[in-house]
Amino acid sequence: MSIENKRNIEALERKVDELIALSTKLSLENDALKLQLKEIRSDRAGLVEQRDTVRGQVEGMITRLKSIEIA
Repeated sequence: MSIENKRNIEALERKVDELIALSTKLSLENDALKLQLKEIRSDRAGLVEQRDTVRGQVEGMITRLKSIEIA
């Protein structure tokens, strides 16, 4: 094997190692983003529930205030 071929193989091996490292990094980032998305969706569901609860309370207050005005 010539020195040039050996250098080409070594360069290719470095590039493959870099691709493996990048793939690992992207996989970890992807997992973190999936977890973050899951947490955001959970937070959103909680906020929607709170909003609906508050809406019901406000509507109840408005109804009571209207009944006081009538009386």
